[in-house]
Amino acid sequence: MQEVHAYRTWVPALGDRAPRLLATANDPPAIVITAVPGVPLNQRTLDSDAEQDAYRQAGRLLKALHAAGPPQLKPDWTAWLAQRAEYWIHQAGDRITSDFSAEVGVHMRALQDLAPLPTLPCHLDFMPRNMIYGDDGLVRLIDFEHSRYDLPTRDLVRLATRIWPLRPDLRDSFLDEYGQLTEVDHEVLEHCSYVDTLTRGRRFRR
Repeated sequence: MQEVHAYRTWVPALGDRAPRLLATANDPPAIVITAVPGVPLNQRTLDSDAEQDAYRQAGRLLKALHAAGPPQLKPDWTAWLAQRAEYWIHQAGDRITSDFSAEVGVHMRALQDLAPLPTLPCHLDFMPRNMIYGDDGLVRLIDFEHSRYDLPTRDLVRLATRIWPLRPDLRDSFLDEYGQLTEVDHEVLEHCSYVDTLTRGRRFRR
């Protein structure tokens, strides 16, 4: 289980800001982890200062997770992502337009042109619903079932496309701790946003 691998190898780098693995079972597959106090960040009503502080904490957490394993150079990783995009296009069928399919293809080719890119331990569902905000004001990260080595910028796609356009203050707070993005990071964000759109299962009109 990649989730168990994540809890054993990378999550300990987050200290008390993430659950600890207590036990595992194979039949049926299951894990036992420690409880995390609080509620998802997207369910808390906070003032602007508290929200910005929460996103600064989130930036520190993701930076620590990405640093929990050595970079791995996978020359074929962008090609694999492009193949997955083709698979999702096929699965979507007539729910997406031919124009959108062609646009995805352009971005996947551009993504492959950036290869090779380093991969790092990633969360791959890094959203406020998986950031637990406690009564102590601390943010803790949960739900590592999708974690694996991947392009680290992919962890930012959902924030960058769903939250930051309306809340640039939260983007700035996050990046203050995570670190500023490079030109290549911005390119990966743009190209991978199309992958995210496909996996969200959006319906497109002809």
